[in-house]
Amino acid sequence: MFINEVKQQIRYTVQVYLKKNEYGNYRIPPVSQRPVFLIGPPGIGKSAIMEQIAQEMGIALVSYSMTHHTRQSALGLPVLEKKTFDGQEYTVCRYSMSEIIGAIHQTMEESGIREGILFLDEINCISETLMPSMLQFLQYKRFGEHKVPPGWIVVTAGNPPEYNRSARNLDIVTLDRLKVIEVDSDYDAWRSYASANHIHPAVTGYLDTRRDDFYNVEIDAGEKSYVTARGWEDLSQILYLTEEEHLPVDENLVTQYIRHRDIAREFTLYYALFNKYRMLYEHQDLRKGTLSDDLLRRLRKARFDEKTAVVHMLLDGPLEAIRNVTDDRDVLSLLLPLLKQVRQECADGSDCMAALDRKILYQQEFLRKAVSAHSLSREKKEQTLAVEHLLHQLKKNVLLEEGKTSETPSEALRSAFNRLAADLRDRGQAVSARLESALEMIETLYGADREMLLAVTELTADPKSAKFISNFGSLLYDKYSEALLLDERRIRIEERLEKLSL
Repeated sequence: MFINEVKQQIRYTVQVYLKKNEYGNYRIPPVSQRPVFLIGPPGIGKSAIMEQIAQEMGIALVSYSMTHHTRQSALGLPVLEKKTFDGQEYTVCRYSMSEIIGAIHQTMEESGIREGILFLDEINCISETLMPSMLQFLQYKRFGEHKVPPGWIVVTAGNPPEYNRSARNLDIVTLDRLKVIEVDSDYDAWRSYASANHIHPAVTGYLDTRRDDFYNVEIDAGEKSYVTARGWEDLSQILYLTEEEHLPVDENLVTQYIRHRDIAREFTLYYALFNKYRMLYEHQDLRKGTLSDDLLRRLRKARFDEKTAVVHMLLDGPLEAIRNVTDDRDVLSLLLPLLKQVRQECADGSDCMAALDRKILYQQEFLRKAVSAHSLSREKKEQTLAVEHLLHQLKKNVLLEEGKTSETPSEALRSAFNRLAADLRDRGQAVSARLESALEMIETLYGADREMLLAVTELTADPKSAKFISNFGSLLYDKYSEALLLDERRIRIEERLEKLSL
């Protein structure tokens, strides 16, 4: 099962396990809720989808790696107590609360969220002394005397022994207590994730033409070579920061993340090619369309990987600007209802500045609880901080303008917001023209060939660019996306006909 399918299956599991009857009891009692066990190669996003599910479903998340846990840390420490039975006093041994169970209670206390996911990674790497307690936990959801609170779904994960020397195959007794999901690496699923998360265009461009290099694990004569999705994403982040600092990118850097000599060397060569066309763009040759006949012929006769580099490079700038505009538009969409509430309170006789202060406190409290629950994505956190910043800025502007105009504070807030919206609209139109210019250049170079379809696919796969185009439009995108849809429909029809043929 591929990672996007795994994510959907876990969402369904959480949805079903949290379903209650008319009396408020869970339809499937917690003791009967089988924990999920994800088994698959490393670095394909098992941990990442837990965060995504918690964020999307508005529940909390507590994550633990089980490799460092001993019997004492998982079950708690022994505590001696005096007890009286039948008039006779005895010393009995009890256990303090498990670190893991304690973390759940602390998360609920700090966030106010009562339901969530307990994610235990590398469960098949635990010590032998902890294994009997783990069997009890998987069946009864308890470590020692302390249970997992109701409403918390247990999800576990592990790597097969061929990827982790300390891992073991779980026996049937253990597996019979679990919902087992086998996870496979899949480039198409990761490609959608890459588009939505701004993976470096050199990485996506390279992998679009060398899909077999996306995931690779080899053990030859004791030497381990490996390439994972995690490695590509981490390389993407370091490429962005290295470029910002104007530092060199060479094979020595790439091999720190891509632990396969041949693949690292090939990517380094591709990155150099990508930068060559980026320099052409920065010198205005591609941007203004002032191409010499020689360069035009060279670009048209180039290998497909070179053409792919050109397409990704041409789209990189517009996509970055599109993401910025879309992010700012989302922030204004969150700000608008808050300002409407403030203006309504002003109309009802409340002090406008006090009403703004209450909204600022609301944003701060929301952020504190969401961070405590580990249910806030980085993007959502940045949006919340941006809204809070704008509320502070609007309050400052209203106070500065007070007495200088005839506007009331409520009217001043509306005027300030309208100026923000107008500025965003102007920026959006400028970015739209920039995108159209990039698509015109791709059309000039390659017409309606697969390079244009690659560009349209990239714009469609990125949720922010798709949202931007729906708001601001793009004639060339509409033209070629329609052709892409027709082509996909034709392929589906041909596949159905093949299945019907004898």
